Amino acid sequence: MYKLLVVDDEPIIIKGIRSFVDFDALSISEVYEAFNGEMALESFKAHLPDLVLADINMPKMNGMDFAIAAKSIKPDVKIALVTGYDYFDYAVTALKNGIDDYVLKPVSRKDIQDTLKKLIEKLKNDQSSSEISRLVKDIISNSNTSEDTGYKTKIQHEIAQNISNAEFSLAYLAKQMSLSTSYLSTLFKTLYGTTFQDHMLRIRLDRAKILLLSTEMKVYEIARAVGFDDPNYFSATFKRKFNSSPNQFKEKAKE
Repeated sequence: MYKLLVVDDEPIIIKGIRSFVDFDALSISEVYEAFNGEMALESFKAHLPDLVLADINMPKMNGMDFAIAAKSIKPDVKIALVTGYDYFDYAVTALKNGIDDYVLKPVSRKDIQDTLKKLIEKLKNDQSSSEISRLVKDIISNSNTSEDTGYKTKIQHEIAQNISNAEFSLAYLAKQMSLSTSYLSTLFKTLYGTTFQDHMLRIRLDRAKILLLSTEMKVYEIARAVGFDDPNYFSATFKRKFNSSPNQFKEKAKE
């Protein structure tokens, strides 16, 4: 659910937006109001909304100065400025300064609804990108936590090559590396601080999360891509690990 701040020095405009926008359809649960730039900035600091719709021509602080100040407080906030033709060049400058969108007056119900939809889509895309970056960083960090004995590079290469191979096992890896299974089991735990099975499960499920966020692949396709023969077992394992099914995880990331 999202929080929205509406800023305009004409209360009737705010009242109109409140009456004709379908906030439920946009998953907007809270709507705050402000009637000038200074009041808007105070409200922004107090509530930290996800979305802002602000008139560009306001008393005490204009819309662009307010928007820039709001972005400095919460960089991921999505802001659209409402402007007349007289301020069109001002709106273009605002876009170059990191403002997300603008709406030309006179505005209609569809204009506002569509603009808020676009802001929400931008927010979702940023959230997905951020989650993917975090997952990738975690994978890189976790793969470099122990000293490299020469074996680790080989192990990581084999894992990368076999991430989708459901038959990939400790015995398979030992054979590829010309080591005994028992020796490799001990070595693996020394290098990674966990067992081969637990490490592979984490790697595969983290890869699955990335695919869920960055592709339109079906759950059964992702299951196969990360080495699960049985999509139902994959879904059950994913849910046990993350307390949500793959589809639920994907939907939550869009909220």
